[in-house]
Amino acid sequence: MIIIGEKINGAIPSIRQAIADREEEVIRERTLAQTEAGADFLDCAPSTATELEYDAMIWLISLMQETSETPLCIDSPNVYLLERILKEGRVKKPGMVNSVNEEGNKCETIFPLIAGTEWNVLGLTCDQDGIPLNSEKKVEIAKRIIDKADHYGVALKNLHIDPCVMSLAAVPGAMEDFEFCIRKIHEYAPEVKVTGAVSNISFQMPSRKNINQICMAYAMKAGLDSAILDPCDRNMMNTIYTCDALNQKDKGGRKYNRAYRKGVFGNKK
Repeated sequence: MIIIGEKINGAIPSIRQAIADREEEVIRERTLAQTEAGADFLDCAPSTATELEYDAMIWLISLMQETSETPLCIDSPNVYLLERILKEGRVKKPGMVNSVNEEGNKCETIFPLIAGTEWNVLGLTCDQDGIPLNSEKKVEIAKRIIDKADHYGVALKNLHIDPCVMSLAAVPGAMEDFEFCIRKIHEYAPEVKVTGAVSNISFQMPSRKNINQICMAYAMKAGLDSAILDPCDRNMMNTIYTCDALNQKDKGGRKYNRAYRKGVFGNKK
């Protein structure tokens, strides 16, 4: 399971304030905590007003790169900001671009810039009409993104498709939709990775962490490859390591045992 640490995002009130006040220590602490918890990528999402986003993004990138070697996931709905960051070479080593979709020319803007490189990219199953409620339409959008990536020379192993996990409170079949999309995307392009912001499923529900953990278990059984989540949530990380062992993706439970010895699950080392 590839973990994209979600905790440096301006949508989180404490991070929004830290970005506004340029509080370096807050960002450094979150960066190190997620790295030590096992994140493979660190989300770098200012989520600020458009006119402030570029300065906030380059400040975050510089600070996070000073603090950790973990690759960054540069995250913005503004494709032209992402394009500028890539062209300027602000990121020292290839990470992840979040995100493209079928709205406008996002794929056509980003894919040529990362073709033939080790950059990963995340594609959302939405278009000019927003996020479809129909599972089949999500898969069709995913197929178009995959075909474009292949056309431009992006390595499909570096493409992560996010089927846009829905809230169980609003869409009772949200888990079924997620599992359906995971399986159908893998049928179409086995080398493509399927990802998701798992916590979306518990929005406006009680005991959210419990729902998130069970969602993760079902999604991993369906073939989920990566996830956007809090790597410092020990119960969630326990779920991930356990599922990998049970699904035989961690042969003999070696990674599980190693994580246990490191105290990842909150146990005494």
